[in-house]
This record gives sequence, structure tokens and C-alpha cells, in this order.
Amino acid sequence: MVFSVDQWSFDVSQAAFRVYFMDGRQGQINPDHDLLRSQQIELCDSHPFSLPGDALPGVPEFRPARGLSSPHAQTAWATLFPRLIQLTATIERRLRLDDGDMLVMHDDCPQEWRRGDHVVLMLHGLGGSHRSGYMVRLAARLQQRGVRSFRMDHRGCGAGTSLAKYPYHAGRIEDLAAAVSMVERLCPGSPISLAGFSLSGNLLLRYLGEFGADLPLSLFRAVAVCPPIDLQHCSSMLNASRMGQRYDLYFARRLVRQLSNSTQWRDDVPLATVRRPPRRLYDFDELYTAPASGFESADHYYDRASSKPVIHQIRVHTTILASQDDPVVSTHAFRGLELPPNVTLCLTKHGGHLGFVGRSGVDPDRRWMDWRLLEWLLN
Repeated sequence: MVFSVDQWSFDVSQAAFRVYFMDGRQGQINPDHDLLRSQQIELCDSHPFSLPGDALPGVPEFRPARGLSSPHAQTAWATLFPRLIQLTATIERRLRLDDGDMLVMHDDCPQEWRRGDHVVLMLHGLGGSHRSGYMVRLAARLQQRGVRSFRMDHRGCGAGTSLAKYPYHAGRIEDLAAAVSMVERLCPGSPISLAGFSLSGNLLLRYLGEFGADLPLSLFRAVAVCPPIDLQHCSSMLNASRMGQRYDLYFARRLVRQLSNSTQWRDDVPLATVRRPPRRLYDFDELYTAPASGFESADHYYDRASSKPVIHQIRVHTTILASQDDPVVSTHAFRGLELPPNVTLCLTKHGGHLGFVGRSGVDPDRRWMDWRLLEWLLN
């Protein structure tokens, strides 16, 4: 089965993936036969709250939809068929940052919402925007429940394409802090939940851990989905396989396209002098993200922005959702991670990257991830 996203295509029947299971197994998944070949390994001790998804109390087991058992199929299907739900009366709000750049917040407020009612702030993943399928679906489902939501466009993304000079990255916690302050001003007295996807999942965890006890008292819950908590490790693992290199190339090309002819283009960074565009995210970060953001190198950026070293400092009730077969973000970084009692890791065997398209009969539709997020953000 072959999928194509923009200029990126891949055959989901050819690759094999190394996965780590919470019960101590390691193996290879071959999508064409959906078989598991495993061998015994020794894992570091896990925190009591680090449980596979089907072992978490009240969480239904994720079973991939028929025909979508491979991680590539899950990832591609979620991208190609986002199942957008109509949102009405969205208000676009702009937030000026201290350095002069602007963020754009898309305010989806139900008619029945009142001051003091629940609010959710959402952050999109790498190359995404407020229009990303998972953002729109979650906002619509929240609206149906009378919950106000804000879909934030990072610097230079979505409606903010021409409103920023500096790039967003995995460590822009000051941007998230400014967005939370804006939501507090607009919704005084309301409990605020936060949802971060992919790269923004790392940013969210970094924000929660670095601010620790100094976070606003209004924060109620947080959910990070498929977060690359160790950026250096995830970058290395992405480049370690043939299929990973295809994802790497796709994201690198997409970022270069977004950057071209935008207000974020700079002539004083190494990217402006190279003859060939970068083929890896690491190269893009080395040539552009790091120097444009004040870091010495991509390695320095990854070290400063990764959330893994500060997760143990998180004080807000937080859930991390990740899939062991994620082809973009390696979950190997979760091994041996010490979690505080208020942080739960839901690690499923399948799901791909931001996929989690399940079988019918479990939830009102097959978007297993959406329904779990609603439960974790609001309860």
C-alpha cells in the first residue's frame, strides 16, 4: 500500500520497526504481515505510573483499525483523511510578544460558555497550524461540550505566517507562557487545560517542568501527544532507518518551503549560503533554527530545549500519550524516565505518529486519540 503526502511518498509494506514493550520485550514489526518477532531484553525499572495504555484504569485498549495496523498507515491516514469538523464563529486574536513578533490565537467559544467555565489551549506540531486536523477536531468536540478553546499558531505558522521575524522551536516556553497569560486575561477565573502535539508536546512538558511551582494556579490539566522529549536522540533515531530518512526529508523540505519568501528568511544564517537545501531536520536546525534563535548549534538547541531533564519537576496533572511504533518520534527516550506521581505515561503498542485511528465500537467514531484527550483534559 503506497501513500503520498505532498511530494513525500512511502510504501507501508516494506519497512520493519524496532519497538520496546513495557513487559520487557523488544522486537521487529513487519507491516506487510503485521507480525511481531521479539526477543527478551532487560529494561530499566519503570515508575508505577508508566503503564501501557490498556493497563491504565478506565482507558480502553487501543486496537488499530483493520488495514491500518502498520505505523506508517496510521500516520499517513491521519494526515490524508483528517476528518475536519465545521467550526463556527471563530475569532482570530493576535498576541504581541516582547521581541515584537506576534502569535495568533483562534478563539472557539460556544454560545453557552460563561465566565469561569473550562478553557483549553492547543499547540500544533511541526509544520502544522490551527487548521491541522487534530486541532480542528478537538476544538469542535470541545465546542460541542460547551468548552471554549484556543488554537494557537506558533510564530510564522498558519495565520501568523507574515507576523514573525524569529522562528518557533521546541524550547519557546516564553511564547506558551505569554499565551497562557492572554487566556487568563480573556477568561478570568476559568480552569485552563493545555494540549501539545508532537514538537509542541515537548515544548509543553518543558514549560511545565521548567516553571514548576511558579506556574499559574489556573492550570488544571495538561496532555502531551507523541512528544520528542529527547530531541538529540529522536533526531538520531529518525536518521537510523531508511523509512525514518524519508520522514526526515519530508519535514526538512516542508520547513524549507515554509521559510522561503517568508518574513523569517534571513541572509545572515548558514542556510542562506548552502547550494543544496538540507535533507535532514538536524541539518535544517544546524543551518537555520539554531543560529536564528541564538543557539550555538543544533546540539546546543536540542540540549537546551529537550523536556526529558525537567519532567520530574512537573507539578500539574499531566498525561503523556505515545505509541511504541511511532515512526517519527522514538519512544526509547522514555526508558528509565522518572515520573512524579501527577504525571501518567500512556504508552500504546500501536498508533503511529498522531494517528491512533482505532476500530469502531469503542468510541462514537474511530478517532481513539480525540476521545482520550477529551477525558484527560476535562476530568
